[in-house]
Amino acid sequence: DRQLRARAVSAFTSQRLTGLMARERGSDLERLTALVEAGTLAPTLDRTYPLAEVRSAMRLLASGGVRGKVALTP
Repeated sequence: DRQLRARAVSAFTSQRLTGLMARERGSDLERLTALVEAGTLAPTLDRTYPLAEVRSAMRLLASGGVRGKVALTP
């Protein structure tokens, strides 16, 4: 739906909007797995919240004050 809307809107604006289709390749996922397991690649966590505090986590995300990811824990 978004790709079709982008092409339709592109005809009426000065910006060129296009769609992007990414392919998942097993070899790429294996390489990422190796990097994560080696500790070379790690996600940046800003904060973790217990699941009971999901409202606080969502408020933080909505404020735009997040540097990295916000994770919920059980």
